[in-house]
Amino acid sequence: MSTKRQQLPSELSDTWIKENNELVNKWQLQNRDQHHTRLLLSDFCKLIRKIQGLFPLEDHCQLELSIVYNVCLLSIVLSEVSEAQTLLTQTMDRVLKLTGSDPVDFHSPVFWRTVLQLVESSETVKSCIQKLLCVQWAVWLANSSLQTIEGHQEEFSSLSTGVGQDMPSNLRQTNSNIPLLVMEPRRLLELLQICTLITKGAEKLNEGQSAMAITDLQAASLLPAPRILVAYTHLLSGSCLARSGRPQMALQCYRTALETDSLCVCALYQSVLLFRRLGNAEAEIQALRLLHSTLMLPDTPVMSCDHVVSPSILLRSQTLSSLLSVPSAFCVLHSLAQKCVLQSKVSEGVEHYLDLLAALHSEQHGVCPEESHLPRLPELYLEAGATMLMAQRPLDCLTLCDEVITTTLDLLPEKVVLEDGEAADVCTGGDDKVAMLLWTGAAYLLQGHSHCHQQDWKQAVIHYTRCINLLVKVHFREKGGQPQVPSADMVNEQRTDLEVLQRLKGISLAWRGISFMQSDEPRNALRDLQLGLQAFPECVGAGLWCGEVLWKLGRRKEATSCWEKTWSITRHTPADSIPVYLREPQTGPTLDSAALRLRISELDLT
Repeated sequence: MSTKRQQLPSELSDTWIKENNELVNKWQLQNRDQHHTRLLLSDFCKLIRKIQGLFPLEDHCQLELSIVYNVCLLSIVLSEVSEAQTLLTQTMDRVLKLTGSDPVDFHSPVFWRTVLQLVESSETVKSCIQKLLCVQWAVWLANSSLQTIEGHQEEFSSLSTGVGQDMPSNLRQTNSNIPLLVMEPRRLLELLQICTLITKGAEKLNEGQSAMAITDLQAASLLPAPRILVAYTHLLSGSCLARSGRPQMALQCYRTALETDSLCVCALYQSVLLFRRLGNAEAEIQALRLLHSTLMLPDTPVMSCDHVVSPSILLRSQTLSSLLSVPSAFCVLHSLAQKCVLQSKVSEGVEHYLDLLAALHSEQHGVCPEESHLPRLPELYLEAGATMLMAQRPLDCLTLCDEVITTTLDLLPEKVVLEDGEAADVCTGGDDKVAMLLWTGAAYLLQGHSHCHQQDWKQAVIHYTRCINLLVKVHFREKGGQPQVPSADMVNEQRTDLEVLQRLKGISLAWRGISFMQSDEPRNALRDLQLGLQAFPECVGAGLWCGEVLWKLGRRKEATSCWEKTWSITRHTPADSIPVYLREPQTGPTLDSAALRLRISELDLT
């Protein structure tokens, strides 16, 4: 190193060391929330500006670099990573001036190696530079710069000896000539090592290199680290095994992650997804119950850790964020309610829907912005209403549907024209005009079902008619064509709104026809049932009851043909993907297919 030296008054140096140490002690004792951390960082920044206002001096390099270390770490704690990088760059320029060497491009791959070589003769300065290299590693990791980290493995491997052994804290506290640090470099190094391995494992998993990822993750699980990070290594190992077709071993890893840290809720969520993929509905429901109860624990920390730098700041890659993400308690409760209904646990589903609606209403604005991936409130009411009907509670269904109608009725358009080529997924927040119209129509449909359940056929017809009258406001225009009434043959995989429209129209026509049949109006019934089949050919109720009406009218060959065609229909849409309020009701008048087949067989014998 250069012998260029200047003398700094010892009183000034001692004052700055004392000021630094007082700030560090204050940090150790105070509440480390963002407000207090920001105030403390401001005081540290004032101190470092005083020091860096002078020419860099070798005798006081340890003081300056120690305070830079503190400022950078607190900046990272506040997620001000770019500010930490700027201070690092400025400080390393001063180190180069101190050595009297030519400038080196900070972005050069050999920058840190060059600086470490230049300060080789001074163990004190070299040790401080190694501590700042740890800070640089943290900045790169927070920015998900894995390739840059990979390119500095040689420099990082030397850190274990350079910063691995810190002076005991009791000696630091008693020696007033030594500047204190807000975090022991050894602990920072341990944190960086495991977080880097976790991030690398996640990236390899994302690239389909599961075997290589498991190797990194197994190495990470053996490092000294907070429990939550060790749990993450088991969690990601489970994800590797799941993608490699070893679900049972994956579930064991998820279980180990939870045993390591009970707050590793992402392991529970990954278990839910795996049970769902395996088709194990009962296990999925149990996992959803546990996940929801865990998320509802008061003040559950996102990451439990006593490090100065939270691991969450270092684990920021998009791939890792996706793997560690967990839905909100609202979303989990909604999934639980839906799954219970699908598995015929209707009474439990009802309770979950009621809890969900109550929880949402307790929020100031109903649904928080972060809950945007939940269905919107009218759709949740419709799901809850349909579940009430399944639970033989038609009056509650009517009440919930009234809420939807009251909310949407004044917002309905006079006419809607759907354009070919436009985004058309109304079920996930498409066109609001179409959504309002279809939600209101679905509410009238459910009210019609509720009146059917109560055998009030006149009211059922009124509400089905209200649904139909709304749906005829919707027209569809293909490219270069004129608006026309949608038909079943226009439905395709890209037109979810048309599929919902045709399903609603078909079911409402069919069940109005069934209501007419119960009121002994067979010709009105036949008309509606046939129109319902035109709109929605997969409607089983329409097909069976259309055959029944034809049979009653003495058209038995046509009735037989209608029933056989209904039984032969291939369902194109998986049942689980259809919202519960768009399904054919399981209550109300029904026909026994076995009895109908007996009629056909008796007819063949005559």
